[in-house]
Amino acid sequence: MKTTSKKEIRSHCAVNYGVEIFGDRWSLLIIRDIVFVGKKTYGEFLKSEERIATNVLASRLAFLEEQGILSRAPSPDDGRKDFYRLTEKGLDLIPIVLNIVLWSAKHDSKSYVLRREEFIARLGQSPLQVSEEVKTLVRNGGCIFPESAE
Repeated sequence: MKTTSKKEIRSHCAVNYGVEIFGDRWSLLIIRDIVFVGKKTYGEFLKSEERIATNVLASRLAFLEEQGILSRAPSPDDGRKDFYRLTEKGLDLIPIVLNIVLWSAKHDSKSYVLRREEFIARLGQSPLQVSEEVKTLVRNGGCIFPESAE
């Protein structure tokens, strides 16, 4: 599979390919922000508590768009802003992100997601069903926890 990236993939081992495309911390946090709280703009991503640097954010957004994980379009309300959305390729990462959430809930006693007991219980019982529901929700412009959006 040929990548559209300007840099070459080091190897096409399945784990390496995934890590090179979406495995860095910032890329996963951008995806998290879209899926969990519905962030769509550069400014919204900057407000995340992890405090991503502006140059890193710009670089990651461009890379994820280049890789076909995100699409970018001008805001219908403000042409100076761009909206970022997960593409179908990006939506396919949702089960991976949800598995990371389950792993973190199990191993991080201070995880914020533990406050969402019902969600974690349901995800643990029916991960494929929840993943498909979340993919549909995000595909249609929604997010898992809209009340948490900043």
